[in-house]
Amino acid sequence: MNKNTTQKEEAARITESFLRGIEKKSLNFFVRVLPVEITPDHLTGIGMVGSFIVGLGYYLCSYGYGFLWLASLGFLINWFGDSLDGSLARFRKIERPIYGFFVDHNVDSISILVIGLGLGFSPFMHMTVALLIIIGYFMLAISTYINSYLRGFFKITYSKIGPTEIRFFAILGNTTLFFIHRNPIIRILSFKVTFFDLLGIFVAILLIFGYFLFFFKDMKVIRKLDPPHPPRKDQKEGSIE
Repeated sequence: MNKNTTQKEEAARITESFLRGIEKKSLNFFVRVLPVEITPDHLTGIGMVGSFIVGLGYYLCSYGYGFLWLASLGFLINWFGDSLDGSLARFRKIERPIYGFFVDHNVDSISILVIGLGLGFSPFMHMTVALLIIIGYFMLAISTYINSYLRGFFKITYSKIGPTEIRFFAILGNTTLFFIHRNPIIRILSFKVTFFDLLGIFVAILLIFGYFLFFFKDMKVIRKLDPPHPPRKDQKEGSIE
């Protein structure tokens, strides 16, 4: 394996989401019409701005459900920047695999944190539940990064669900919540939780369960790639260096 990071190859991207066809057509359109002055870095920044708009929108929902539309707008802006930055770089043949990987996924981590905290400060979900979702997401992200390093592929989707699908369902949920205009309180034993708390707990369980599922599944593959050494009777003491 070549240790020179300047010659490091980009991990193969695995994207099998059910909205991939529509998304790909949209991205192919945008990369052709964007002004040359717009760079991938600009789009990455736009995506991050979108995530802050999402977080702000959820926080402001304490003052009215109408701010759900602001959160949904933020998701659209986040999709535009986050999905288009790499596509534009590949279209213009100005890829920077190492820099792009570093910036893109650090920005993604900040975005998830901001959106999750926005949900936690909103009237719809307890902060504890929001933090569980953030933890579950980061656990899956860590698994993805490890596989990218060890096995040379970067899995973006799980069970045909990726970032675009999550944004789509979030916008759908925001729209539904706006028109229903209520978040029912449910009593479980001595605890009071909202409907969206239960939904958030379900999502967190799915993320954490998915992490362990893929952990044990990937472990079988890794064991075959790096099998244990057979015991040697004549083994002599060696250096740990």
